[in-house]
Amino acid sequence: MTETLVPTVNRLPIAQERRIVTPIPGPKSQALQKRRLAVIPAGVSSAQPFFIERAHGAIVVDVDGNQFIDLGAGIGVMTIGHTDDAVVAAASAQLAEFTHVVFTVTPYEGYVRVAELLAEHTPGDFPKKTVLLNSGAEAVENAVKIARKYTGRSGVAVLDHAYHGRTNLTMAMTHKAMPYKLGFGPFASDVYHAPNSYPFRDGLSGTDAAARTIAYLDKVVGASDLACLVVEPIQGEGGFVVPADGYLPALQEWCRANGVVFIADEIQSGMARTGRYFASEHSGIVPDVVLSAKGIAGGLPIAGVTGRAEIMDASHPGGLGGTFAGNPVAAAAAIAVFHEIESRGLLAEAERIEAILLPALLGLKARYDVIGDVRGRGAMLAMELVLPGTSEPNPGAVAAITAYAAQNGVLLLNAGTWGNVIRFLPSLAISDDLLREAITVIDDALAAL
Repeated sequence: MTETLVPTVNRLPIAQERRIVTPIPGPKSQALQKRRLAVIPAGVSSAQPFFIERAHGAIVVDVDGNQFIDLGAGIGVMTIGHTDDAVVAAASAQLAEFTHVVFTVTPYEGYVRVAELLAEHTPGDFPKKTVLLNSGAEAVENAVKIARKYTGRSGVAVLDHAYHGRTNLTMAMTHKAMPYKLGFGPFASDVYHAPNSYPFRDGLSGTDAAARTIAYLDKVVGASDLACLVVEPIQGEGGFVVPADGYLPALQEWCRANGVVFIADEIQSGMARTGRYFASEHSGIVPDVVLSAKGIAGGLPIAGVTGRAEIMDASHPGGLGGTFAGNPVAAAAAIAVFHEIESRGLLAEAERIEAILLPALLGLKARYDVIGDVRGRGAMLAMELVLPGTSEPNPGAVAAITAYAAQNGVLLLNAGTWGNVIRFLPSLAISDDLLREAITVIDDALAAL
């Protein structure tokens, strides 16, 4: 019988350095993998074979004592760094007070304060209201539900290469079949996929790309049947696709003219990730509704749907909520994250990371013709890999580079419809030296292809 371990608080310092002391995976990770295979279904896969035991700042430590530079940050969740001291303190203090009461039965201040902070920091100076939820997919579902109630329409439009979640509705909204949708249908109806702006692949200006998208929405969907258009200002799982200038403002203008709710899915791109609180600010758009999750609470599960008060009030009492939605411990952590971003000037840290990482990636692109494109903003950057001399996707190169990096102490994430993008989501706590060291490993990986 396997012994059940009782967790203990372990706040020993973690040196912010890369350190590999065993083969990857090490013996303890291999033993855990055997236990995992006996009780975890194959559908819950992992990109890496090592098991994490501790983390702080920009470093994760596995059970064998290996230390990795984390350039994925829990897919953008640990934006202000692993086990940030202020977040840990806030969550710990709330744990000692109460952990759960259900806001829809007996409310509490933390939920209200998070809603106030989201109203203050999302784009737009109009009255806003927020419903808190548990996950990004749940935020997307509720935003669609609210838009349908507000407009009295059923249609939902999304963009090609989008990722919005793994629930039934959000699977229908997600572009990529494998691994997110294949075999899991039938899916929710009245979801329409419009062509997006993908400058590296379509070469279109923002004006021309918007005209193509709008033509689809007008002719294939019909504006009078459309409740909402859901866009990622920078696409996440789709490959960190940054639309051409002018594309998103044109879509917003069309939505406004046709009574369509314009929803910005900022689940991966929001909360200081791009050097602004929300990536929408870079494009000069003011969405009707903004979705938050991932980086909002330093690793604790919470999500928000924040929108114009008149839209958010469309639901009848009792129509929104959930048992764990806006959990008080997660709310306390989210309040701490907002405080840390402000008090430590972390928006500037995202700009610092871009100033180091973007030129380094462009330098690699100049030397290696397997890199077709480098793009992104702030601490949300990517390189798209192609077969040399073409624009054909090269997922094999991504797999080789991420594997090499892991063996040498750098944790990378892939992305993209064809799996041919490496995305960089370092925490804002990462040092210049760690960034440069990680680039050296990636350079070696490219040279070894």
